[in-house]
Amino acid sequence: MTEPSVHLVKGDDAILVGDEVRRIVAELVGPGDRSLMVDEVEEERYLTESGAHISPLVDAAQTPPFLTDRRVVVGRHLARFTTAESVAPLVAYLDDPLPSTALVLVWDKGPKFTGRANLPKALNEALKRAGATIVATGVPVNAKGRDAWFKEHLAGSAVHLDARAQKVLAERLGEDVNRLGAILGVLEGAFGPGAKVGVDELEPFLGEAGGVPPWELTDAISTGDITTALDRLHRMLGGGDRHALQILATLHRHVSGLLKLDGAEVRGREDAATITGLAPFPAEKLLKLARRTGSERIAEQVLLVADADLDLKGASEWPDELILELLVARLARLSSAR
Repeated sequence: MTEPSVHLVKGDDAILVGDEVRRIVAELVGPGDRSLMVDEVEEERYLTESGAHISPLVDAAQTPPFLTDRRVVVGRHLARFTTAESVAPLVAYLDDPLPSTALVLVWDKGPKFTGRANLPKALNEALKRAGATIVATGVPVNAKGRDAWFKEHLAGSAVHLDARAQKVLAERLGEDVNRLGAILGVLEGAFGPGAKVGVDELEPFLGEAGGVPPWELTDAISTGDITTALDRLHRMLGGGDRHALQILATLHRHVSGLLKLDGAEVRGREDAATITGLAPFPAEKLLKLARRTGSERIAEQVLLVADADLDLKGASEWPDELILELLVARLARLSSAR
């Protein structure tokens, strides 16, 4: 085997972890017969009357291949094994692994485990000694990192989206970029590897618009763009699955930042960051907005958010969505340039 014989996949997003495991297994199997080569060990095989034991995974890894030149053993739901004692059999195996076994370890929780999931130090050290490939899945939090992650995965796809299709896909997914792998897989299945995909071909596979990060809502409000602000609100409520009070908290932080900056002695972005508790770049944007908006309109925004808070907590019989729509539209109107 030219590739490393041991892989560890970990991450907080089950979809991204699953996508990465499928990719690794597909590469290891290659043109071989998956039914003969792959053995997946899941939570149920670890559980006995005396508790959970990792030995079924080790037994599978130590089993020689039959009718193939290698076996691919996938150990899922390993996050329940968090002590040195519980992983000792696996550590011993990793110190002398079977050359004909490619071992893929998945550090995730099974449906019957809800405890802590820290990787034991003994297992981490054994993985290093074995030269394991460790893949930490996840999407960067900041916009620049997410954009780079998105483009990297598009570049590695078996299908090729034109520029307009890429833009539409990014806008529709929003925060739900973990859906990217599934969509690309469906497109490959529908059109074949190497296919060129435009918006017309992409559209039927997009599904519901995903959520968007909070700053897209506050940015639209800041520019006075009511239409975009309402669109971002609906995506946060729908695809983003955020509760109305969570969104109100975002708007409260936004107007509170304006109030803190209004009339304060601020020399620049660093001072604004100190006053608001934000990073320098968003603090600088909020400072410019506060100076443009003025004390009177900032005070109006504070009162609007306070009223909406009462309405959402029972003072009004209006639906939560309608309360937030009215609030967002009013905040955007007050933030528009004079």
